[in-house]
Amino acid sequence: MPKRKDQDDDSDSDVSLIDVDFEFFDPRPVDYIALKRLMVQLFQTDVEQIDVHEMAELIIAQPLVGTTVKTDGIESDPYAYLTVLNLAVHKDNVAIKTLTQYILKKAAASPSLQSMLQTLFTTQQVAFVFSERLINMPVQVVPPMYRMLSDEMQWAIEENEPYTFSHYIFISRTYRLSAEEENAMEDVQMTSPPTKRSKKKFTPAAKPTVPSVHSFHPEDEQIQKFAAHTLDYEFSNKQPREQDSFGTDVAGRLMLMPADRFPALVRAMAEAYPEPTAKP
Repeated sequence: MPKRKDQDDDSDSDVSLIDVDFEFFDPRPVDYIALKRLMVQLFQTDVEQIDVHEMAELIIAQPLVGTTVKTDGIESDPYAYLTVLNLAVHKDNVAIKTLTQYILKKAAASPSLQSMLQTLFTTQQVAFVFSERLINMPVQVVPPMYRMLSDEMQWAIEENEPYTFSHYIFISRTYRLSAEEENAMEDVQMTSPPTKRSKKKFTPAAKPTVPSVHSFHPEDEQIQKFAAHTLDYEFSNKQPREQDSFGTDVAGRLMLMPADRFPALVRAMAEAYPEPTAKP
C-alpha cells in the first residue's frame, strides 16, 4: 500500500528545531540489520533467548502487513517498526518457538495468565505485536502506524490471509526510578523555565517514598488501558546497577489484549497523540 508522510513539529520548545519528514514504508529486505537492532533494544539482555535472525526474516517475508518509519528514503534504516506475527500459523518456525517459550517463562509469575496463554497458543489464533522505535522518535508517528496496520490486516482478511485473531500480545519495556530519583526529577521540573504554551504554576505533589515504574513509550499507557492482563517482569540476565550509578533500571512488560478491543485502541492512539498542526 502507499505509505503517507508525516512531519515532526514541536513548538513547545524555545530552542531551534529542524523539521523532519517522516516517511512510512512497507517492510523491505534492506531493513534486516536495523530490525535486529530494534529487537535487541526491545528484549535487552534477554535477546539471547529469542532467535532474532529468524524473526527478522519472518517479518520481512510479509511485506504487505506492517510499517517502517524512515527519514532518508526507502533504502535507509528504519527508526520505527510495527507489525504482527501469527503465532499459530508460524508455530513451527524457530523464532516463534523461542518467542512463545520466552512469553510462557515470563508469565510463570502469574500462574493464571500462564495457563491462559498455554491454552490460547494451542487453540486460538494469537498475534504478537512487534512495536519498537528509537527513543528520540516522537510518539506522533505511532497512531498512523497503527491505523495502517489495522487497514492492512483488514485487506489481508478480505484476501483470506490469516490475520483474524482472538488476542494480541504486546511486549514492551518499563523503567524503574527510586524515590530519590523521582524526587530529583520533580525538583528539575519545578526549577525549569516554563515553555511558551505552558505558563501554569507548578504545584508539586507529595514526595514519593517508594520506587515507581514507568512505561518506556507513552503509547504503552494506552495499550495497558485496553489490555485484559498486564505483567511486569525482570530481564533474566539483568546486570545489577550500583547504588550511585547513572541510569535507570529497565524491565519488561507483557500485555494481553482481546482482539475485539483493537479498533478502540487505534482510535485512542489517534486521540491521545494527534498529528502536530503545521505552522502557517
